[in-house]
Amino acid sequence: MTQQKILVNGSWRNAQASEYFQAFNPSTGEQLEDSYPVSEWKDCDAALSAASNAYQSMQNLPRDTFAKFLECYADKIEANASSLVEMANLETGLPTSPRLADVEIPRTCGQLRQAALAARDASWTHPTIDTQNNIRSVLQSIGPVAVFGPNNFPFAFGSISGGDFAAAIAAGNPVIAKAHPSHPGTTRLFAELAQQASEEAGLPNGAVQLLYAMSNESGLKLVGDARIAATGFTGSRPAGLALKKAAEEAGKLIYLELSSVNPVVVLPGALQERSSEIAEEFSMSCLMAAGQLCTKPGLLIVQDSSEVDAFIDSIKDKFQQGPVGTLLSPNAAENILNTSSELVAAGATLLTNKSEFESGRFCQSNTLLEVSGDSFVSDSATFQEEMFGNASLIIRSRSTEQTISILSLLEGNLTGCVYSGTDGSDDEDYDSIVPTLTQKVGRVINDKMPTGVAVSPAMNHGGPFPSSGHPGFTAVGLPAAVKRFAALKCYDNVRVHRLPELLADKNPGGVWRQVDGQWSQSDIE
Repeated sequence: MTQQKILVNGSWRNAQASEYFQAFNPSTGEQLEDSYPVSEWKDCDAALSAASNAYQSMQNLPRDTFAKFLECYADKIEANASSLVEMANLETGLPTSPRLADVEIPRTCGQLRQAALAARDASWTHPTIDTQNNIRSVLQSIGPVAVFGPNNFPFAFGSISGGDFAAAIAAGNPVIAKAHPSHPGTTRLFAELAQQASEEAGLPNGAVQLLYAMSNESGLKLVGDARIAATGFTGSRPAGLALKKAAEEAGKLIYLELSSVNPVVVLPGALQERSSEIAEEFSMSCLMAAGQLCTKPGLLIVQDSSEVDAFIDSIKDKFQQGPVGTLLSPNAAENILNTSSELVAAGATLLTNKSEFESGRFCQSNTLLEVSGDSFVSDSATFQEEMFGNASLIIRSRSTEQTISILSLLEGNLTGCVYSGTDGSDDEDYDSIVPTLTQKVGRVINDKMPTGVAVSPAMNHGGPFPSSGHPGFTAVGLPAAVKRFAALKCYDNVRVHRLPELLADKNPGGVWRQVDGQWSQSDIE
């Protein structure tokens, strides 16, 4: 058994730890050989001090240095893709192809390169110059950032490779990455490449650091420490809320992605036109990656009509006959079972039967439930509890009015989708529903399932609480995602030679200027 080292202040060192953990192979249920330290506070303290020192140097680095690091890192990931894919497959059970090799590797490298463009372009900084009053402002780096990654995207959302990491670095901040216990080996491989790229690009020691685990107490202390400027967290609601409380009590920023049930509404005209196609799309979206996607449709709202029974039966058959994916953690199956049992106790009907599986693999039968709109309205808190995995709930609504009532009772979600008839028969219902839906979600979707999240500057992967911690920011989509890790700085009557480059009078592009009482903006060159 090999005890792995942590990355602190530019070097790999033995952790201050009395406890160690091992990851599992979800496909067999077996523990993997390497062990990883649960760092004591001394490690956290050392990483915080190193990040704080690194930040002092990073404030004076040109934007191009961060861009070069991100591009060099992306190149190294592509060059080492096979070892990353192999390790991630071992630790997560996610298929090597297409998921890891053909989807996550390109997406991860694409994000890093988009972040590099954002670092160079600096359009997100919004430089503003008031020449009349000699006041200037700009968004600048905020300071050391802690990133807690999730278990379901070991590459694209990883703590030292994903979107939060890329955005924080693009803004000019050092990052302390906290690995997820489901894939520590994968995170270690990324950290090794990130450290190499950091050295080659000329970033200071402490710009990129990795801790595998820490006690709950140390985690809460970390996000509230005076040396931390902001935290990015993607994961379970209880853990996220605990970190949120600790950060906010200390006056620290924290950006969260927590639970989301992503409601899908199917209107009567769409059901009459293409019932079988929608049933197929819904089932595929729910069962893809064993339902372990933050945008999985956890609620399907359908208005009662003559087509509804056949539609639900079709979905039930697809759930019953569809492949059962491998879950990421040993407690995932138990969570699905416990939550679905709570829904049944509250009045839902379980439509699917339990299947038998090979011993050892982390899995749970594809689970589909149904509940009436009346029951949902009477106990909405219970029925919108997230079932993270291959499970979903169908709600039978009596009318458009009840559908609006159901939507009005939802917590915040990442996405909300409406399927409507192409002949315009549902347009009046759509216009009635969407104002309420829009208030509850970050991304409104028409006629397709929500599981695709394009890495586009126009994408919003966020929403009202608890889907995210702030509805004005996105975790996916650059350069917008960079703004989470920036602070607005104002320079009042500061001498010209002391101004940041973006606020110098000689910089003609991308600047809001006031001249003779008139404000105008030009593109950054």
